[in-house]
Amino acid sequence: MRRILGIDPGTGIVGFGCIDADGKVLNLVDAGVIRTPAHQAAELRLRTIHDEISRLIKEYKPEWVSIEKLFFARNVTTAMSVSQSRGVLLLAASQAELKIAEYTPLQIKMALTGYGRADKKQIQEMVRILLKLKQIPKPDDAADALAAAITHAQFIT
Repeated sequence: MRRILGIDPGTGIVGFGCIDADGKVLNLVDAGVIRTPAHQAAELRLRTIHDEISRLIKEYKPEWVSIEKLFFARNVTTAMSVSQSRGVLLLAASQAELKIAEYTPLQIKMALTGYGRADKKQIQEMVRILLKLKQIPKPDDAADALAAAITHAQFIT
């Protein structure tokens, strides 16, 4: 069995989703979000993200971290802040000596649906089906993080 912590990086909201993968069998451990206040200084938001993901890593003891790669954004300011968040998240995983896998949104869509232009609803529904959940995980950032974890589970099993 492999434990994978999926991460959907952001600055205001970081999604996380932890699963256990045993062959083709996937089980939800936990999912949720890390939130930071919009009015807070960037360095404080990044510290919160680092501290919270480090806490989750200690709590769930994953073998792998699967994180979504940054997709080219139209808004340069958003792209920069998400890049900073990704750096802090990668640092925390590295400090915990975890194996790290990175996937593009296209790779995640293909892994979950077989279709590179799948929309968010299709991805979320596949997360629900693959984890045998009654409802789609909320908020969307948590479902996206679970999608990253599931993608990696398909590559290692």
